[in-house]
Amino acid sequence: MKTPLRDAAALAAGLLAPFLAALALLPWRTSLSPTNLALLLVVVVVAVSALGNRYAGALAALSAAAWFDFFHTQPYQTFHIRDRADIETAVLLLLVGLVVSQLAARARLLGTVAVTDATHLERLHTTTRRARVSASADEFVERVRGDLVDVLELKDCRFERGVPVGGPSRLEPDGGLAVPGWIWDVDRQGWPDGEIELPALAWGRDQGRFMLAPRDDARPPSLEARLVAVDLAVQAAAALAASPGDRTPA
Repeated sequence: MKTPLRDAAALAAGLLAPFLAALALLPWRTSLSPTNLALLLVVVVVAVSALGNRYAGALAALSAAAWFDFFHTQPYQTFHIRDRADIETAVLLLLVGLVVSQLAARARLLGTVAVTDATHLERLHTTTRRARVSASADEFVERVRGDLVDVLELKDCRFERGVPVGGPSRLEPDGGLAVPGWIWDVDRQGWPDGEIELPALAWGRDQGRFMLAPRDDARPPSLEARLVAVDLAVQAAAALAASPGDRTPA
């Protein structure tokens, strides 16, 4: 699985931002105390963590401690520290940077989860309303297809009428992923290669399946997003089952 571009950029920032900040603080190396310099570097660590992720934050904390040692403790331009107070400041910078980076990343994650959950809930409500006003089941299924592309951040999605024949990987009702011949952890391993089948089931009857085509560089969707996708497929199947002209033969 490829590293998403945003995560790669966050890791690069975690490595480079403290270095650039420590370099920019050189003119004030003798006028500011080592403690104040360390606090300014902590601000950089927090910024990287808030905009990136916890791994980028941890890397930024390590980078900040290293460049604080290199540029702002004697002897300068070495990774050796002579003064005990400077050693304590460097260690505290590392520890505080690690702690605040994880807290900042967690706060950002919680905020993202809250916004995402509200978005998913609104999407389900909107889809339910659409089911009542759609001119035909096919029109509603097309709308659900577009919703699945958005929810799962797909490259493409298509709907196939009839009973699913199986074969490809399948998104299960519990949000898990069934991959023939494998025990698959989608949160850790991401999407498998090829298309993924999402059955459209209603009242125990197969109405067809959505074939999901993930983007090559996409990160795996959250469990909440996958469960929303399953609910959307159920609503599409219910619309087909409730339409006499669209019923699938038993």
